[in-house]
Amino acid sequence: MHMDITNNTSCIFCKIGAGKDQNTQIVYQDEDFVVFRDIRPASNHHYLVIPKIHVPNPKQLNQSHIPLVEKLISIGQQVLTEKKGDIDDTSYGFHWPPFNSISHLHLHVISPASSMSWFQRVIFRPNSFWFVTAEWLISRLKAMEMTPCRM
Repeated sequence: MHMDITNNTSCIFCKIGAGKDQNTQIVYQDEDFVVFRDIRPASNHHYLVIPKIHVPNPKQLNQSHIPLVEKLISIGQQVLTEKKGDIDDTSYGFHWPPFNSISHLHLHVISPASSMSWFQRVIFRPNSFWFVTAEWLISRLKAMEMTPCRM
């Protein structure tokens, strides 16, 4: 499996990660990751945590990417804590292809999860065909045979 480590010029999340989208307010940024609010928030705190490198989706990951997923979660928890979100009532997850609207790996951090509407609960239903929890993804990656990551 090969992952393009350069920015994909047609990918809006690559543009956001590179600081080239003036319409997106960055909530957190470091050398490798960016966090911003979802444009259609499901709750008071709904953030997207993305790597700056272009990773198409969670299906593209393997066991060597567990630290990447763990870092996405850690950053999401940090931002949520800083923004006074309810860490105990939070959903962390990924839309599973083909049910992802943006082909760039992004972790949804939603809090309080209990305040989502019925429709939003369907969209972000944990471990459905279309949305998986971060915990489920890490378990899946741990169960995979180790293959080298070519980035």
